[in-house]
Amino acid sequence: MSIERRRDWGTRGALPEGGVVASSNAELLDLVTSHRRSGTPIPPVALTGGDLWRTLGGVPGSTRWQTDDAQRLPVDLGAVLLDGRLHWFCAHLVARRSWLRGRIWVASNAGHLGTWNLAPRSHPGDGLLDLLDADPPLGQRLAARRRLPAGTHIPHPGIVERRTGAEQVEFEGATPIWLDGRRVGQARRLSVRLEEDALLVVI
Repeated sequence: MSIERRRDWGTRGALPEGGVVASSNAELLDLVTSHRRSGTPIPPVALTGGDLWRTLGGVPGSTRWQTDDAQRLPVDLGAVLLDGRLHWFCAHLVARRSWLRGRIWVASNAGHLGTWNLAPRSHPGDGLLDLLDADPPLGQRLAARRRLPAGTHIPHPGIVERRTGAEQVEFEGATPIWLDGRRVGQARRLSVRLEEDALLVVI
């Protein structure tokens, strides 16, 4: 299930001149990181795959981004300070040792993570990150996991939800960090914030 688009959100039009195409989380994240590190503007991006694309209602095989009927949408971008170095994420940050045990902490800018509708209330154009903080018992965890594809795992008494533009979080020990599905290191403390309308994507 994709997000419900706001009527006043974005405009219609094909990918502008100078735009690029990204077909996966990795391609989009590499593009964003390269431009952020070099201090150059991020070009408009036509999405043809990945979790942000799925959240925005992308259709497999569609080339509508080439037509004037395409949607041009300003979307937010997540940023996190990790071991003194700034990183970015387009869809989600996940801090966890395992999906089956231990604490799981998520900062989501997009609802989907693969086939899961992990943060079903998340909207990549609302100026807020959706935070999920969970450490339920194994039985509850397995039951919630079965409901992840439909996004019906929340509300749940073992999952704390918050919506915010910035957050600092601390873990008991060094915890592996994934950005848009890519493991980038470990951390005990994270400082996460949102950059509003940082990307122009075309669907």
